[in-house]
Amino acid sequence: MRILVVEDEARRAQTLAELLPRQGYTADISGDGLSGLDNAASDIYDLVVLDAMLPGMDGFTLLQRLRQEGHTVPVLMLTARSGVEDRVRGLDSGADYYLTKPFEPQELLACVPELADLCEVSAVQVFNLDSTNVGPAQWQIIVRCIKENYDACDGFVIAHGTDTMAYTAAALSYMVQNSAKPVVLTGSQKSIYNRDTDARNNLYRAFVYAVSDGAWGVQLVFDNKVILGTRARKTRTRSFNAFSSIDYPETAVFRDTRLVTFLRRPTDQPPVRFYERLEPAVFVLRLVPGMRADIIPLLAPHYRALVLESFGVGGLPGGEHGEMFAALRRWCESGRLAVFTTQVPHEGCDLAVYEVGRAVGELPGVLEARDMTPEAVAVKLMWALGQTGDREKAARLFETPIEYDIM
Repeated sequence: MRILVVEDEARRAQTLAELLPRQGYTADISGDGLSGLDNAASDIYDLVVLDAMLPGMDGFTLLQRLRQEGHTVPVLMLTARSGVEDRVRGLDSGADYYLTKPFEPQELLACVPELADLCEVSAVQVFNLDSTNVGPAQWQIIVRCIKENYDACDGFVIAHGTDTMAYTAAALSYMVQNSAKPVVLTGSQKSIYNRDTDARNNLYRAFVYAVSDGAWGVQLVFDNKVILGTRARKTRTRSFNAFSSIDYPETAVFRDTRLVTFLRRPTDQPPVRFYERLEPAVFVLRLVPGMRADIIPLLAPHYRALVLESFGVGGLPGGEHGEMFAALRRWCESGRLAVFTTQVPHEGCDLAVYEVGRAVGELPGVLEARDMTPEAVAVKLMWALGQTGDREKAARLFETPIEYDIM
């Protein structure tokens, strides 16, 4: 069987060119729409795999021209354009199949056949989004899915994009508390269809951890490390070692294929508890030298809590006599919360160290994040405010250590 792949993304085209011959197929590549149309019209191919977004001529136009000229070769459209209107357009243009990127969970699992030797896997796709678009609404969907299947499953593995995975890991740590069963998030820096992908390693090790004795709680597995959900942070944008455990030991590491566990399941855990209510009205304000104080009253109509990423161990420019202090005092007097954290990656904040922090730390409604990660600070506030409208009760919830988020 001879297959023509019309794909302009070089890595994906190369991956298909290597994978298809392993399955006994002959594969040719066209990198743009014009050459793709010429080759597809040659009638020497048994199947055309066609991308929608191509230079020279888009895939939909190519397909329409191919059908208008009377060519009947089967066409599979393989594209990131997943909207209903795109699917309809592709099929109306003459496509025999329309498959979107990323692919269904079953396809992902099929890329790592070794998983079948570890456990029985049930795959569910709760949404299909770029991780930049994942937020509180999606966290609630994930929690409902875990809750509905908690008694039937021994653990959960969540495939997630890396850009907001630390936020999701932190959010699930507050929304699924005291879980004796593992809830493991993983992802990759490169597509699972790339030859040099890290996806297979990460997915396989996520399952290895999930089925291991003593696996527990919300964890993030990446590049041979198992990291607590409340301590995980993306610290590199491109490298495979993209995630770090901030100011806390890793739960476990992989030495080749051997799992070495450092943090074991807590003894005498109370029953698992699920939370679904969140209050997203939390704003994170990163202080910069020279910032004007009038930014704070502009936020008041829209937000219930303010996270201030301050300098060093914490404080406000101008101290208690500055305009920023006066604006924050009015913010707190209106019944809102303000949480101080630091822009420094490690060792947390402490408002008591310098004069510029001491007075602000005494304002009613001002809290300290201490050594929490920025992701944990933001989502824990959303969780705490979602449980109560009372500021003092929300403050107590925020200051209560959960899943080792505060030392």
